[in-house]
Amino acid sequence: MSFKKAAVLLCALCAAGASLTCAQARELLRVGTEPTFAPFEFLDTKTKEFSGFDIDLIRAVADKAGYDVKILNMGFDALLPAIMTGTIDVVASGMSITPEREESMAMTFPYLNNQIVCYVKADSDITSLADLAGKSVAVQNGSYAEELLLSDAYADAKASFADMPGFEDYLTALMDLQQGGVDAVIMDLVVGDYRINSMGAENLKAAFPLEDDNYGIGFRKDDLALRDKVQDILKEMKADGSL
Repeated sequence: MSFKKAAVLLCALCAAGASLTCAQARELLRVGTEPTFAPFEFLDTKTKEFSGFDIDLIRAVADKAGYDVKILNMGFDALLPAIMTGTIDVVASGMSITPEREESMAMTFPYLNNQIVCYVKADSDITSLADLAGKSVAVQNGSYAEELLLSDAYADAKASFADMPGFEDYLTALMDLQQGGVDAVIMDLVVGDYRINSMGAENLKAAFPLEDDNYGIGFRKDDLALRDKVQDILKEMKADGSL
């Protein structure tokens, strides 16, 4: 083969490779999460990768939809502003579906049903909302539990609290409860039980439920095409038993 023919063949192969690369290139989906919410989202200390139910779910859905995924770590109370300003495309972070959030973002149907409950020390005599009068009741900043207690429905109860400190994450709140810094923590049941078990905190317990808590995946308000595409895949996954 002459040098000229070899050069032509090499150029053709490079062009074909470039075309294949372009064909394989996929749009990037920027996913915001607050990775201290195990077992739904957390940073795996061994792999240094984001992991958890929500992370696995959004990766599986994105793959079916033809996207690559970039996970962005941010505080929970920063997720809504980030989706509204276009910093991220998706919120996958144990996001409770509420009327207030649905005014600011588009959300899927509930992919998981949970509960908001009150955690106290095991020897506490707190068994109802009324028992929280005069107590220090902790929440996570920006969480559904915080929204719930700030709503009109819980105005009287909140007014009876000694205070309602906000924490950046629930693990810190539960540790403060253990140490007596607060009297109760209002949070998600699945996450609370997971955290208490992983902490070996036998001195903490769930005292009583407040409300049901349904999780959805969030999108920009005007990005209904992406929301619908993801929602259709969630429906397929529910139908085939993979969700």
